Amino acid sequence: MFRSPVVRAGLAVAVVVAMLGLYWFQPWKLFTDTYVDEAIPRVATTSAAPIPASATPESSTPAPATPAATPAANEILTAGEFVTHEHRTTGTAEIHRLADGRHQLVIRDLNTSNGPDLRVWLTDQPVIRGTAGWRVFDDGEWVELAKLKGNKGNQVYELPASVEPGDFRSVSIWCKRFAVSFGAADLTRA
Repeated sequence: MFRSPVVRAGLAVAVVVAMLGLYWFQPWKLFTDTYVDEAIPRVATTSAAPIPASATPESSTPAPATPAATPAANEILTAGEFVTHEHRTTGTAEIHRLADGRHQLVIRDLNTSNGPDLRVWLTDQPVIRGTAGWRVFDDGEWVELAKLKGNKGNQVYELPASVEPGDFRSVSIWCKRFAVSFGAADLTRA
Protein backbone atom coordinates (compact mmCIF):
# COMPACT_ATOMS: atom_id res chain seq x y z
CA MET A 1 0.00 0.00 0.00
CA PHE A 2 2.62 2.61 1.10
CA ARG A 3 5.61 1.39 -0.86
CA SER A 4 7.45 4.65 -1.09
CA PRO A 5 9.90 5.21 1.81
CA VAL A 6 9.13 8.93 1.68
CA VAL A 7 5.40 8.30 2.21
CA ARG A 8 6.12 5.88 5.08
CA ALA A 9 8.52 8.35 6.73
CA GLY A 10 5.99 11.15 6.32
CA LEU A 11 3.25 9.01 7.84
CA ALA A 12 5.52 8.04 10.77
CA VAL A 13 6.36 11.71 11.42
CA ALA A 14 2.66 12.64 11.27
CA VAL A 15 1.80 9.92 13.82
CA VAL A 16 4.57 11.05 16.19
CA VAL A 17 3.50 14.71 15.89
CA ALA A 18 -0.15 13.76 16.53
CA MET A 19 0.81 11.72 19.61
CA LEU A 20 2.95 14.53 21.00
CA GLY A 21 0.15 17.02 20.34
CA LEU A 22 -2.37 14.82 22.16
CA TYR A 23 -0.01 14.42 25.11
CA TRP A 24 0.80 18.12 25.27
CA PHE A 25 -2.71 19.57 24.87
CA GLN A 26 -4.78 16.70 26.34
CA PRO A 27 -7.94 17.90 24.55
CA TRP A 28 -10.15 15.23 26.16
CA LYS A 29 -9.85 17.14 29.45
CA LEU A 30 -12.09 19.85 28.00
CA PHE A 31 -14.88 17.26 28.01
CA THR A 32 -14.20 15.60 31.38
CA ASP A 33 -14.71 16.92 34.90
CA THR A 34 -13.26 15.97 38.25
CA TYR A 35 -15.57 16.75 41.18
CA VAL A 36 -14.21 17.29 44.70
CA ASP A 37 -16.31 17.88 47.82
CA GLU A 38 -13.99 18.17 50.81
CA ALA A 39 -15.12 19.17 54.28
CA ILE A 40 -14.66 22.91 54.77
CA PRO A 41 -13.55 24.03 58.22
CA ARG A 42 -16.29 25.66 60.27
CA VAL A 43 -15.81 29.33 61.04
CA ALA A 44 -16.98 30.99 64.23
CA THR A 45 -19.79 33.46 63.76
CA THR A 46 -20.02 36.54 65.90
CA SER A 47 -22.92 36.19 68.30
CA ALA A 48 -23.84 37.55 71.68
CA ALA A 49 -22.45 34.99 74.11
CA PRO A 50 -23.28 35.10 77.79
CA ILE A 51 -20.56 36.65 79.96
CA PRO A 52 -19.07 34.04 82.29
CA ALA A 53 -19.54 34.73 86.01
CA SER A 54 -15.75 34.94 86.47
CA ALA A 55 -15.63 37.96 84.13
CA THR A 56 -18.23 40.07 85.95
CA PRO A 57 -17.04 43.10 87.98
CA GLU A 58 -18.05 41.41 91.28
CA SER A 59 -15.54 38.64 90.67
CA SER A 60 -12.06 39.08 92.11
CA THR A 61 -10.52 36.47 89.80
CA PRO A 62 -9.97 37.66 86.19
CA ALA A 63 -10.83 35.36 83.30
CA PRO A 64 -7.80 33.62 81.76
CA ALA A 65 -6.43 35.45 78.74
CA THR A 66 -6.11 33.73 75.38
CA PRO A 67 -2.96 34.37 73.36
CA ALA A 68 -3.46 36.95 70.60
CA ALA A 69 -1.44 34.94 68.07
CA THR A 70 -3.80 31.96 68.11
CA PRO A 71 -7.52 32.53 67.53
CA ALA A 72 -10.04 30.91 69.87
CA ALA A 73 -11.80 29.52 66.79
CA ASN A 74 -11.29 29.19 63.05
CA GLU A 75 -11.52 32.49 61.20
CA ILE A 76 -11.45 33.76 57.61
CA LEU A 77 -8.57 36.21 57.07
CA THR A 78 -9.05 37.06 53.39
CA ALA A 79 -11.51 36.14 50.67
CA GLY A 80 -12.28 36.83 47.02
CA GLU A 81 -14.35 35.80 44.00
CA PHE A 82 -12.71 34.08 41.03
CA VAL A 83 -12.65 35.91 37.70
CA THR A 84 -12.26 34.27 34.32
CA HIS A 85 -8.95 34.27 32.49
CA GLU A 86 -8.05 31.63 29.87
CA HIS A 87 -11.11 29.49 30.78
CA ARG A 88 -14.42 30.43 32.39
CA THR A 89 -13.88 30.18 36.16
CA THR A 90 -16.24 30.88 39.07
CA GLY A 91 -16.19 30.25 42.82
CA THR A 92 -14.60 31.81 45.90
CA ALA A 93 -11.23 31.53 47.61
CA GLU A 94 -10.64 32.08 51.33
CA ILE A 95 -7.60 31.96 53.57
CA HIS A 96 -8.55 30.46 56.94
CA ARG A 97 -6.55 30.61 60.14
CA LEU A 98 -7.45 27.58 62.20
CA ALA A 99 -7.73 27.58 65.98
CA ASP A 100 -4.49 25.58 66.16
CA GLY A 101 -2.61 28.32 64.23
CA ARG A 102 -2.38 26.55 60.86
CA HIS A 103 -3.54 28.24 57.64
CA GLN A 104 -5.59 26.74 54.82
CA LEU A 105 -6.78 27.91 51.44
CA VAL A 106 -10.44 27.00 50.99
CA ILE A 107 -11.88 27.05 47.48
CA ARG A 108 -15.69 26.96 47.45
CA ASP A 109 -17.94 26.08 44.52
CA LEU A 110 -15.10 26.06 41.98
CA ASN A 111 -16.22 25.66 38.39
CA THR A 112 -13.55 25.82 35.70
CA SER A 113 -12.34 23.76 32.77
CA ASN A 114 -10.19 20.75 33.35
CA GLY A 115 -6.78 21.06 31.78
CA PRO A 116 -3.28 19.69 31.66
CA ASP A 117 -1.06 20.31 34.68
CA LEU A 118 -3.31 22.68 36.68
CA ARG A 119 -1.87 24.01 39.95
CA VAL A 120 -3.08 26.18 42.83
CA TRP A 121 -0.86 29.22 43.39
CA LEU A 122 -0.79 31.97 45.98
CA THR A 123 0.78 35.08 44.42
CA ASP A 124 1.69 38.64 45.25
CA GLN A 125 0.26 39.93 41.95
CA PRO A 126 -3.07 41.74 41.60
CA VAL A 127 -5.84 40.12 39.58
CA ILE A 128 -6.25 41.85 36.23
CA ARG A 129 -9.41 41.08 34.30
CA GLY A 130 -9.26 40.01 30.66
CA THR A 131 -6.39 38.72 28.59
CA ALA A 132 -3.95 41.17 30.20
CA GLY A 133 -4.24 39.15 33.42
CA TRP A 134 -3.60 35.70 31.97
CA ARG A 135 0.17 35.62 32.48
CA VAL A 136 1.00 38.00 35.35
CA PHE A 137 1.14 35.56 38.24
CA ASP A 138 4.62 34.18 37.61
CA ASP A 139 6.05 37.73 37.37
CA GLY A 140 6.44 38.19 41.14
CA GLU A 141 6.49 36.01 44.22
CA TRP A 142 4.33 32.92 44.19
CA VAL A 143 4.01 29.63 46.02
CA GLU A 144 2.55 26.48 44.54
CA LEU A 145 0.28 24.80 47.09
CA ALA A 146 -0.51 21.65 45.10
CA LYS A 147 -1.93 20.25 41.90
CA LEU A 148 -5.58 21.22 41.52
CA LYS A 149 -7.60 18.38 43.08
CA GLY A 150 -10.57 18.85 40.77
CA ASN A 151 -12.02 21.43 38.43
CA LYS A 152 -15.38 21.46 40.21
CA GLY A 153 -16.48 21.60 43.85
CA ASN A 154 -15.07 22.43 47.29
CA GLN A 155 -11.45 21.84 48.17
CA VAL A 156 -8.98 22.64 50.95
CA TYR A 157 -5.21 23.16 50.66
CA GLU A 158 -2.79 23.38 53.59
CA LEU A 159 -0.42 26.35 53.56
CA PRO A 160 3.14 25.40 54.52
CA ALA A 161 4.22 26.78 57.91
CA SER A 162 6.85 28.88 56.10
CA VAL A 163 4.16 30.78 54.14
CA GLU A 164 2.92 34.05 55.62
CA PRO A 165 -0.59 34.53 54.18
CA GLY A 166 -0.34 38.33 54.44
CA ASP A 167 2.46 38.30 51.84
CA PHE A 168 0.07 37.14 49.10
CA ARG A 169 -2.83 38.98 47.52
CA SER A 170 -4.32 36.52 45.04
CA VAL A 171 -4.98 32.89 44.18
CA SER A 172 -4.58 31.55 40.65
CA ILE A 173 -5.65 28.30 39.04
CA TRP A 174 -2.43 28.09 37.04
CA CYS A 175 -1.78 25.91 34.01
CA LYS A 176 1.90 25.15 34.47
CA ARG A 177 2.28 23.55 31.05
CA PHE A 178 1.20 26.70 29.17
CA ALA A 179 2.10 29.32 31.84
CA VAL A 180 -1.40 30.79 31.90
CA SER A 181 -4.07 31.44 34.52
CA PHE A 182 -7.42 29.73 34.02
CA GLY A 183 -8.93 32.05 36.65
CA ALA A 184 -7.89 34.01 39.74
CA ALA A 185 -9.29 35.63 42.88
CA ASP A 186 -8.13 38.80 44.63
CA LEU A 187 -7.83 38.18 48.36
CA THR A 188 -9.11 41.05 50.49
CA ARG A 189 -9.68 41.27 54.23
CA ALA A 190 -12.79 39.38 55.24
